[in-house]
Amino acid sequence: MSNLTQRFITGIIGGGLMVAAIAWNEYSFSALFLFITIMSMWEFYSWCEKNEMQPQKYLGILIGVMIYVLYSRFMNSVYFLNIILVIPVAILPLVFSIFIRELFRKSEIPFVNIAITILGIVYLAVPMALMSLISASSPTEATGGYHAHIILGYLFIVWASDTGAYFAGVNLGKHKLFERISPKKTWEGVIGGAFFALIIAWIISKYYTDLSLIDWVIITCIIVVAGTLGDLVESMFKRSIHIKDSGNVLPGHGGFLDRFDAFFISSPFVFTYLQLAHAS
Repeated sequence: MSNLTQRFITGIIGGGLMVAAIAWNEYSFSALFLFITIMSMWEFYSWCEKNEMQPQKYLGILIGVMIYVLYSRFMNSVYFLNIILVIPVAILPLVFSIFIRELFRKSEIPFVNIAITILGIVYLAVPMALMSLISASSPTEATGGYHAHIILGYLFIVWASDTGAYFAGVNLGKHKLFERISPKKTWEGVIGGAFFALIIAWIISKYYTDLSLIDWVIITCIIVVAGTLGDLVESMFKRSIHIKDSGNVLPGHGGFLDRFDAFFISSPFVFTYLQLAHAS
């Protein structure tokens, strides 16, 4: 079976499951993105272990899970905005326990171990937790709540950007985007992805009206730019430790980090935009 066929089959099955979980209710959405968080952090820390680093894998994942669960649990709270600020304070003691635990590991690279453990939390768990807050960022409701269509719209735009970039890059790509990091990425691919994503954003705005067309266009621009940079960031990490794919659990797509890299860098910017644009 060719890689393209595997990619197509995995995309259809995985995409269908994601859409169903997001559309079903907030609990299936939260469970799905919690699973993605855990698997992504596991892959990330496993990379590091294979390259003579010693992250505190289980403690890092535990903290990541707690951050995600706490934000997901309170997405419907009437104190929504206050809780966004309170939860980081509640998590701080656990984060600093990473430093304390390193005392007892007798490692020769404590700086690296602590830094890599915290990097996994900031790079992966926090952006996934922000996806929960994005799902509650409807300008028509000040008290939070779960709005599946916002996440579905986000997802469709990411897919449109990826698909458009792939086909434009394969058929038209000539000018390298960032050859030192990713030799196959081209400007033509980025432009093709942006064009396709903007068309999808326009269609989405006709049905998902909690956000205006301008909102969807700005979100699309953020996703295209930040998602492309997120892909390059992951490529930079992989190149530095000499691996091609983050994993092999998703045939044709690699690992979870390969599939969801656009979310990790884009979600903080999308969340910030939604908060600033609709601040009362």
